[in-house]
Amino acid sequence: MDRLIYFDNNATTPLDPEVLEAMMPYFTTHYANASSLTHRAGRAAAAAVDAARERVAALIGATHQEITFTSGATEAINMAIKGVFEHYQSKGKHVISCRTEHKAVLDTLAYLEKKGAEVTYLPVSADGNIDLDALDSAIRPDTIMVALMHANNETGVLHPIARIAELTTKHQTLFFCDATQAAGKIEIDVRDTGPDLLCLSAHKFYGPKGAGALFVRRRSKRIQTGALLHGGGQENKRRAGTLNVPGIVGLGKAAEMARQRLAEEARRLAALRDILETTLAKLPATVVNGQGASRLPHVSNITFKHLRADQIMMSVPDIALASGSACVSGTRDPSHVLMAMGLSASDAHASLRFSMGRFNTEAEVHTAIRQLTSAVEQLRASSPIWQLHKAGLVK
Repeated sequence: MDRLIYFDNNATTPLDPEVLEAMMPYFTTHYANASSLTHRAGRAAAAAVDAARERVAALIGATHQEITFTSGATEAINMAIKGVFEHYQSKGKHVISCRTEHKAVLDTLAYLEKKGAEVTYLPVSADGNIDLDALDSAIRPDTIMVALMHANNETGVLHPIARIAELTTKHQTLFFCDATQAAGKIEIDVRDTGPDLLCLSAHKFYGPKGAGALFVRRRSKRIQTGALLHGGGQENKRRAGTLNVPGIVGLGKAAEMARQRLAEEARRLAALRDILETTLAKLPATVVNGQGASRLPHVSNITFKHLRADQIMMSVPDIALASGSACVSGTRDPSHVLMAMGLSASDAHASLRFSMGRFNTEAEVHTAIRQLTSAVEQLRASSPIWQLHKAGLVK
């Protein structure tokens, strides 16, 4: 791993050493159950959980009472979407989402469709944007929830969640926001942006895997989500089970560190992304996907036409890249996100995602550019399709 240039931070980030240091005592000396409040050791574990809850809340501008700890974003997504559907059927069974959502959302909605849900999937433009007028028109009296992500995991394209919240508030329907890729990367203030429910995951911002959170806005009339897991009444009866104290402590520490470094790190990574995109886009028939939209500062999705992404990745074994979401990387299907943006199947298969992070350097970016440029040029030199393209016979 020493030689590896790791540009796959959207799949997972490395655990920050400071986060590991904060977690270690809760594996060893402070190992008590946080629900065992009858003794000092249990109360110490509970205090650590409370401190982490405050830190996670501060990252997104929430209060600690609005944070429920989960095993990660996928569990939080299931808890929110299934819970709202189960508890609001007296109003209706209509849900609105988007074709470019993460599979954790799309598969959950597909499951609910079998249970009687009616789902409207909004299209996106070539840049990956939704049409807010179309969203406004799609909301009906029986719409119980709008489920739209903050930042796309494949392209980094940002949805305007504050304006989405204005529409859902106007129509008196709930807004669930999957902020898995945005939390810890860009500023989120739920007081200003307004989602009713929001999820995040520690391992996307240098915390441990297996720890995440669901934000549920406090209202005079409580938002009903129920529980996926029953058995102990933990987490305000939303999520039963012995708390993962080391993971929660790591999540809290990672949230605190991300909040402290947010603006500076976003500027640094945006500069690195711009170097990468500006240089690689000079290659013929190379396109940056979503370039015209607001995007995360550290993500680039680039199509190298008339090649296959897996060919390129095999040619640069010392660079960790992705050809789509890590959750579906084992499939041969083209990216549903890029296809929804209007790319052909061949162009979707020719696209790579670059997601940089805290430990990447400008020197690594320049090294990656050299290796990728060489790989693309060599692969195209031996490609019959590329020769047809040069002759003007293939677009």
